[in-house]
Amino acid sequence: MRKRTAARELALKLLYQYDLRGEDALREMDSLFEQEKAPPTVREFARQIVDGCHLRWKDLGRVIQKVASNWALTRMAVVDRNVLRIGAWEILIAETPPAVAIDEAVDLAKKYSTAQSGAFVNGVLDSLRKRSDELKKSLEE
Repeated sequence: MRKRTAARELALKLLYQYDLRGEDALREMDSLFEQEKAPPTVREFARQIVDGCHLRWKDLGRVIQKVASNWALTRMAVVDRNVLRIGAWEILIAETPPAVAIDEAVDLAKKYSTAQSGAFVNGVLDSLRKRSDELKKSLEE
């Protein structure tokens, strides 16, 4: 498995826990890294994702809500909304090429969520990509 893909998976596990358990999950980050035997480069990128999503948690939720037509963030599956946070963070803040961020997010959704999640994540992140200039500006406000 590629290092960045492995880092995204680790980040998803941590964000899932954070979404459900709060700050305690973030304090256990190093423990999860050890448990998963993650190499330093994987840990570094996973930490960037988790820290980035944690710092912009409300902002990311707000932009996802803007592009997820007829879906309240709270109605989304926990895995799906955290995959979307990772994808949104990568596209809007980390400036990962959108095609890469979307493909990786879709793969995460297919692997860790429901059969319909890949299409759902693809649709939401594609809408976000199309409005990325506008959404980046809203993050700066």
